[in-house]
Amino acid sequence: MKITDVTLTLFAWDGIPATSYGAHTGRFSGASQLGLLAIATDQGITGHAFLGSAFNGADMDGPSLVRVLKPLLVGQNAFDRERLYKAMWKRVRTTTVRSIGAVDIALWDIAGQAAGLPIHSLLGAFRDKVPAYISSAVLPSAQAYAEEALHYKSLNLAAYKIHPPQAWREDIKVCEAVRKAVGDDYLLMLDAAWSYEYAAALRVGQAIQELDYYWYEDPLADADIYNYVELKKHLHIPIMATEYPAGGLDSYTPWVKERATDFLRGDVAVKGGITGLMKAAHLAEAFHLNYELHHGGNSLNNVANLHVLMAIQNTEFFEILLPSGSQKYGLAQDIEYDGQGMVHAPTGPGLGAQIDFELIAKKKVAVLS
Repeated sequence: MKITDVTLTLFAWDGIPATSYGAHTGRFSGASQLGLLAIATDQGITGHAFLGSAFNGADMDGPSLVRVLKPLLVGQNAFDRERLYKAMWKRVRTTTVRSIGAVDIALWDIAGQAAGLPIHSLLGAFRDKVPAYISSAVLPSAQAYAEEALHYKSLNLAAYKIHPPQAWREDIKVCEAVRKAVGDDYLLMLDAAWSYEYAAALRVGQAIQELDYYWYEDPLADADIYNYVELKKHLHIPIMATEYPAGGLDSYTPWVKERATDFLRGDVAVKGGITGLMKAAHLAEAFHLNYELHHGGNSLNNVANLHVLMAIQNTEFFEILLPSGSQKYGLAQDIEYDGQGMVHAPTGPGLGAQIDFELIAKKKVAVLS
């Protein structure tokens, strides 16, 4: 099955609410652009993916995808995903990991459609549903976090994760307020989003392990392996790192070798698509580590993440990042959790997602080809 064309339709995403997850995102709102990637084949099958997010528009990455990756793809066999994946990574200095991930997702979509199977079945399905947890934005007060956590606990979500204000004393107060509100038995996590130096990271870690938090995510700078190793010597709460920097399989090697983290982490946008996540999840499995998936940044990336979750054993949760208005856009039917807080596997061929082509046509800004 030969690839005949690669196009990226940029479309406007308006009405994004004021949102922050920490210093790495700042406070964003208003408008962004997503890109609908379409990879056409000579057999009439077209694979799709989304590029971009509410705070990282597709207009940033899209031009290099078309300029650098399209020439590698046109005329090639769409089923040769591994060969094409390796070829794209050789161009990573002239394009982006996010672009490579979008292409890889679209190629998997083609394969699933051709086989008449959802992608997780092609990968080798392990389950058909997974518990979801809520992941907060930065909120204005400890009380706001406590109320939000209680609300989602009442809806049977498996856990609640805090993105805190990123001032360590205030962060501890937030964590204390949430634990008091939800009780001793509800799962809580803290994602500090790379905000602390070592001393503050240790103080916060000691506080939340006494509060019985389930994991402590990204307390230190994203490449500070030396101090992650030191932090682990003084804490027994599991530490999670490796979500960033964006990169391929080799970016995990020093973390595993130095035993600097208790979990590996990633998503299709920052680790190079479905192929990249499966490689990383199997690497983690070899060392008896869980591989927990980060939110994908847009609705179709989250569908791709969900296929991976259904195909691996060493993961526990699907992340639902709030607010919805900063995360969900471009699908006619987005991922939803059921009354028990579970998210179910897609059943249609390929990605199996209902893309809102009418919305995309209405909001079209440009077509890159």
